[in-house]
This record gives sequence, structure tokens and C-alpha cells, in this order.
Amino acid sequence: MRTKQEIETAFAPRASLAGRKSFFLVGIGGAGMSGVARMLSRRGFRVRGTDSTDSEVVRALREDGVEIWIGHSGDFVERGDALVLTDAIPLEESPEVAAARGFGNPLFRRSQVLGWLLEGQRTIAVTGSHGKTTTTGMIGAGLRASGLDPTIVVGAEVPDFGGAIVEGQGGLAVVEACEAYDSLRDFDPYIVVLTNLELDHVDFHGDWQGLRRSMEAFLSRIVPGGTLVYCAEDPGSREVAEAVAAEHGVATVAYTIEDSRLPELALPGRHNALNATGALVACERLGADPARAAQGIAAYRGAERRLQTIATKPLVVIDDYAHHPTEIVASLQAVRERWLPGAPEPGGPRLVVVYQPHLYSRTAPLIAEFAAALSQADFVVLTDIYPAREAPIPGVSSWRIAEQVTKPCQYVPQRHLLPREVAKVARPGDVVVGMGAGNIASFAPDFAKELERGSPERVAVLYGGDSAEREISLLSGREVAAALRRRGYTASLLDVSELLLSGQSLAKLAGPARPDVCFLAVHGSRAEDGAIQGLLELLHLPYTGSGIAASAVALDKDRTKTVLAAAGLPVPEGLAVCRDKHGEPPLPKEGAGWVVKPNKQGSTVGLRFVEEASELAAAVAYALQFDEVALVEDWVRGVEVSVPVLGAETLPVVEIVPASGAYDFASKYTAGATDEICPARLTPEQTALCQDYALRAHHALGCAGCTRTDMIVTPERVVVLEVNTLPGMTQTSLVPRSAAVAGIDFDDLCVRIVQDALNRSKA
Repeated sequence: MRTKQEIETAFAPRASLAGRKSFFLVGIGGAGMSGVARMLSRRGFRVRGTDSTDSEVVRALREDGVEIWIGHSGDFVERGDALVLTDAIPLEESPEVAAARGFGNPLFRRSQVLGWLLEGQRTIAVTGSHGKTTTTGMIGAGLRASGLDPTIVVGAEVPDFGGAIVEGQGGLAVVEACEAYDSLRDFDPYIVVLTNLELDHVDFHGDWQGLRRSMEAFLSRIVPGGTLVYCAEDPGSREVAEAVAAEHGVATVAYTIEDSRLPELALPGRHNALNATGALVACERLGADPARAAQGIAAYRGAERRLQTIATKPLVVIDDYAHHPTEIVASLQAVRERWLPGAPEPGGPRLVVVYQPHLYSRTAPLIAEFAAALSQADFVVLTDIYPAREAPIPGVSSWRIAEQVTKPCQYVPQRHLLPREVAKVARPGDVVVGMGAGNIASFAPDFAKELERGSPERVAVLYGGDSAEREISLLSGREVAAALRRRGYTASLLDVSELLLSGQSLAKLAGPARPDVCFLAVHGSRAEDGAIQGLLELLHLPYTGSGIAASAVALDKDRTKTVLAAAGLPVPEGLAVCRDKHGEPPLPKEGAGWVVKPNKQGSTVGLRFVEEASELAAAVAYALQFDEVALVEDWVRGVEVSVPVLGAETLPVVEIVPASGAYDFASKYTAGATDEICPARLTPEQTALCQDYALRAHHALGCAGCTRTDMIVTPERVVVLEVNTLPGMTQTSLVPRSAAVAGIDFDDLCVRIVQDALNRSKA
């Protein structure tokens, strides 16, 4: 933001604009800057500029012949350009400023250029702490209704005007003059409408006296024969008006709500009735027909983000620019007046305000006032402060406001989550208002889209990944997506690893178009270990399978054995062997055979069955190609089985009979290499024990959704080998085969897994 020293030293005087032919505008897509760009272009000047983002405004300027580049760069600034800046552009960080200084080009504020363009016209400047945009638009509407043809410069897009700028030919100009950073010093007003005045923008003015001095200096610029029109109901306006009348001889006209001679307004609220009264007084001072001006003012529907109705079904959704406690109170009162008349009833419709504070420096001295103002609503949702280019101030946070709000309040720090979080708490009949001066403007339209999402039916099937089981995952994903589509879901396939590693956008997983749930058809490392789950947690997306912690533990086979043993479950004896760069790892010298496998891989990746101790080193070296740690376990010989758990229930036991005698990667995934018998050929007692162990293992690890526990059954005991948190999901995989025996076909199994994830996300 602009400092007083910068204003005095960094910018050329307004008079030096005379003779300039080429203008380069930095931040050209903003409402104020785009209006100046249009005015310059229509007067035949060469106009170019940059902005950080593309927008409809930028595209419209391009259609008018203005050259615009997205992204800030000094590459396009040319010698002789007058560089025009918004007050949000930091001079020492701007590449355009650096380029202009290199050429010796002058710098100008937007307000300087606008004041220069309005020279020679009778200018009505609207200023004050609140209501400037609305009052400027009302005066413009009143003058036009009276048959006059003013130039109108508003600080926001006005649908009734077709934009923020109206180019008139009547020698009159109506302009919004902001008090924030002394930009109003660049205008030569004939009439000033002072709506109100209270301390704000303390980062610039410091205190009330600093703000008062700035305003009095501006009002003293009223040209001879001009007038100050001020609201006598406001103490700040009254104090300043009396001072400039006494010290500078400025003619003044006061107005109050009792002076209103207007029909019913299109805009609700007492504050807008005051704005309209001041607007009508100003129109009359310019000789406009009072009756016609009053009709024009009454019909004025407002600028964008000034109590702008975004939707009326299934809820009323409103967007508003209020960002000061006084403005918040006025806007909330107006919303109640229009949409929720009468006393609130328990369980009835509520006024829900979703608020984003604007600037740390503005929030710091007004935390209690913000809390009190927001407490005028029935339910408050707060998000983080919009900083613009300010650095955070220790101790200044939206949470400080939330603590003091006296109505039910929810704090959602990340604003992109607001639409879905507010949708969870909104009730039929509620009126929801998005409010603030920052990028909270996106909330209301995004919330309206959120309400249109309807019942959950969008599923993103995540598949692929970058583990050794990638190909299996590709098969699982395709079959799951096909099954869900057959059941009426909108299922899309996403390879998250491919998106991330190729630098593509994750936009499909965010915003109103996001999925309702993600089906994890991924396997192995960076899939079953909590990595993808962590990403989805950051995106606040429900997903199938276990959470981060359970996934991470379950893929760590050594840690899994520790947890299961602590829960009283039998596990194979063995040891973990770390990759040792300084010598041979210690290995068993005798035994009845061993199973060697990587510690954190799929159940058959890197697996070796070893009969002789002399073969152990080679098997360990092979396993260590896939992981930092290899497990060497006693080879428990018996019947290999797998027991799926679905939710809180076990499914039939599957017996695994590999033709080779060893259930390795080839046996598992080669068609015909293994017989999978379900139900397993076990005694009733063995079957019950296997199912009990599977459920206990599932709970001991904190798993959720669908898991599959692998075991070895001997005549004497059952030994638990490991737990798979994202088992394969092809039609011939073990879990679908077991489910089919239980009477659950593949499509129904996929639906059950999806519904389980959705139900858990609502718990």
C-alpha cells in the first residue's frame, strides 16, 4: 500500500501528464484501473498494461484494442510511457516500475490520471468511509434520469451502467473519491458529497486527527461556487463540515433521513436511504429535475458486491463488500429488512454471514468491534484475513474475532473450503451473505454452485501411481470405474502421480466440480502408505480405505507385526535387515527355511522363499532393491489363506493354492498360476479363528473400509502375515471373489465401499 513519502516523492505532478501519448497501466484488470484504461483509449491515447490474472474485464479491454500481458514484467514497458499504478503495487518490487525508472519514465497514480481526464468538467466527488460506491451510482442514475449526460466513474462494476465507467458529453462528472491513501487530493470538485467519516486506514492516517486533516485538505479544494453536501447524522461528517465552513468558507448543505423525499428504493436498508437522500441533494444542486432524479435514484439497483443477490433458490445467497464494523451492521440490518422481516424464531430461517477481514492493519484495532458487528447475524463463519501485500501482524487473526462473537461461530481458515463447509450448516430458508473486501468475492457464486451439486454421485477413481504394482492398479481402477458407472455414478479415472509429476493441475479435485468421494484403486508404496491419503486430507476429500496412520503402519510389515503381537495375535518370528553400506548384514545361519521380502511393498513384490542358509544373502540383496529394509521371517508352512473385512464384517475365507507351491508375484498375477478356493477348505473352528484374527487385526491397526488379512493355517495354529489396506479390485481379485461367495456381486461391492467412505466422512 502507498505511503505518504512515496506519494510526495515517487510520483510526477499531475500537470506533467499534459502532452503524454502512451500509457502503461500496472494492475489494469481492476475495476478502477480498467475504467481509466477505457477512458484513455476512447480519447485516442495508446494504452497497454499488465495484470496478474486473466479475467472478463481483461478480455473486454483487449476487444477494445488495449494490449494486455498476464504476469508482471518490465519487458513491455517502452521509453516515453507514462506508468500508471494502483496503490496496491509496491514500487520497489514492481518490474514495471524498475523498467520505467530505467528509461526515465514518470510514475503516476491512478487518481492523478483520472483527475487529469476530468479537468474542465464540473465534478461531483463522493467521499467518506462508507457508501461511496452506492452514492456515486445513485447520483449518476439520478442525473441520467433527469436528462443530463454525466461522465460516471464508480469503483465497481454497475450492471445498470454496463460497467464501472459511463462516458458522458454533458460537461458533468460524478466520481468516487477514496480517502484511503489521499487519492482524493487529485480531484478538483465542484460538489463533494461526504457520506460519513470515521477512523479507518490507520496504516496511512494513523489516527482521527490524521484522517481529519486529509479530509479537510480535500474539502478546501472545492472550487468557488461549489458546495459540500454532508450527512448531519454522522458525527465525523458534521465535525469536518463545520471546520471547513469556518476555516475555509466552504458552503455546506446538511441532510438527514428526515429530509428524504424519495419513493421506495430498490436497495434495502436505512444506510441506503441516507445515501439516496444525499444523492438527491447533490442532483438538485446541479439543477436536475427533483422528481425525475428521485425516480432514477429509487430505481438504481446497485453495483456489484453491494448487497448483490447471487441466488434465490434453494437459498438466498448475497454478496456484499462491507469490510468495516459500521458497514457490516448496516448491511446485516438491510438484509434482515428485505429477506427476514420479523423476529427470529427458534429453528427458523437464519441470517448466516461468511466474513473475511480485510488487512491486518485494519483488523488490529477493531477486533472487538468486528465481533460485535458480526454478532448481529444468527450464525457466523470466519475465514482468514485478506492481507493484500501486508505481512502478518503477531496476534492479529480471525480467530481473535471468532473468540468474541456471541452467536454460533465457525472458523474456516482456508477460504476455498467455505462453500462446502457452509453448505453443511445451512438450513432451508437461511439467507447466506458472503462479506468482505478481499477475495471473499468468490464465495457467493461458488456457494451457489455448491448448492447445485445435489446428492453424492461423483467418484474419482484414483489409480496408477508409481509403485511396482502400477499395472495392477490400472486394471483395478478401470474395473471399479466401469462398475460404478453401471450403478449410475459419474466415475472418472485419475492417475494422481501422473498429474503431479508431469506438472498438471489438480483442479479436478477442487472447487464445485470436485468429486464427492475418491475411490483408491492404488496399491503399494506411495499409495497404501498414507501418501495419497495425506494429499486427499489436504484437499478435504473423502476417500475409501484406511486413514493416514493406519495405512502407514500397515504397509510397514515389521511395525505391523509389533502392533499385532501387542494385540495378542500370532505372527512369524524373524528379523529386519537394513541396507548396510559397510559390510554384510547379519543373517540366520540355520533354520527350516525363510521368507524374505521388502518391508514396505505389496505382499508379493520382491518376495523370495529360501530353503538353504547359503541362499539368504542373495534373497536379502534382491529384497533390498525394493526397499531400505528387508524382512527375514521363518517360513511357516501350511495352508495360505486371506480374509477380507468389509466395514465391520468379515467375508468368507479364501484359500490360496499356487501351482508352484510358493505364492509370489508371478503366481499371484499370472492367469491360471494359482487356484483360489472360496470358501477355504478349513474346519469350522479354523474358519472362525481366521475371521476373528482378521477382524482383530483390522481394528488393532485402526483400519477402515475394506482390508484383506493374509495368514498361514497349520494343524496347530494360525499365523497372521500382514494386512492389506487397499486390496486388488479386479473381478478376479481375492476380495471380489470372497464377496461373490457372500452374495455381493462386484458392482455392489464397489458401491458398498463408496458408501462406507461417504458415511465415515459425515460422522
